Amino acid sequence: MVSEREFKDFMAGVCTPVAVVTTMERGVPHGTTVGSLTSLSLRPPMVTIALDRGSKLLPRIRRTGRFGVNLLGAGQAGVAAVFASPAADRFGEVDWYADTGLPRLRAAPGWLVCHPQRFVAGGDHLLILSLVGHVSGPGTAAPLVHGHRTFGTHSAFTAKKPLSITDQIAAFAR
Repeated sequence: MVSEREFKDFMAGVCTPVAVVTTMERGVPHGTTVGSLTSLSLRPPMVTIALDRGSKLLPRIRRTGRFGVNLLGAGQAGVAAVFASPAADRFGEVDWYADTGLPRLRAAPGWLVCHPQRFVAGGDHLLILSLVGHVSGPGTAAPLVHGHRTFGTHSAFTAKKPLSITDQIAAFAR
């Protein structure tokens, strides 16, 4: 049998994208950091996130029937830490605004509006399979990733400017 420690240590080596999942209930913003955002389907466009069964955000998403995904960029580890902490007023520490009635972090380079279709039990978490109703960004912004228990970015994005389409084709052809 695999121990919890062995599994956690192994999974620490798997880099994951970092996002802040948000919803608005009765005019109050709520959000948490996740490292479980995954593309699920192209037709129709769907993503999945995982939330701990004890998450305070989970029942709010169930009640409101929608949530936002703020994909964080390199250099936003502080934002990820704020939304991963038990701080009472997470939104008081970041610049945000309501976009389609959901809390959107102004500095986040990527944004999705999601509509849950199914909640699937998975151990101590629930997977939320969701339709994507709107997408914005992230363009060529370097992503914030989490791996080996630290924040960073994909090495190909560090200190490089985006390649032109011609250069991308040439690099792919090599």
